[in-house]
Amino acid sequence: MLQILIDADACPVKDETYKVAGRYKVPVVVISNSPIRVPQDPLISRKVVSDAFDAADDWIVEHTDPRTVVVTADILLADRCLKLGATVIAPNGKAFTPSSIGSAIAVRAIMADLRAGGDVVGGPPPFRNTDRSRFLSALDQALVKLRRSL
Repeated sequence: MLQILIDADACPVKDETYKVAGRYKVPVVVISNSPIRVPQDPLISRKVVSDAFDAADDWIVEHTDPRTVVVTADILLADRCLKLGATVIAPNGKAFTPSSIGSAIAVRAIMADLRAGGDVVGGPPPFRNTDRSRFLSALDQALVKLRRSL
């Protein structure tokens, strides 16, 4: 059975995920370190994990398989889920793939080194309506593709 797992603590597209998941009748699990309100819907559940480092990431990885769509902006979590065969989509609609994850990890490491060296580097660009639209389209396409492959 297909499922969608949301790395929810800072996810700006939870409502959009619920909308697309409802259209396809795909269960959604919202994973966070603290309680997050979710709609009263039998397809939507939440899992509150401890506040231990990477507890949400570890739970997501333990419950991921090739029939899973993971929604996260966390590059290292995306890498772990891709290795398990999952489909991984960032909230801005950009799909993480086995061919793109290496460069994403490299850029992340370079930015961390720059910050550690005291360089002032900007964060991600502001979330825009075009990102939301791209996410809706990417999630829809991912679910269609997964349903066809089952």
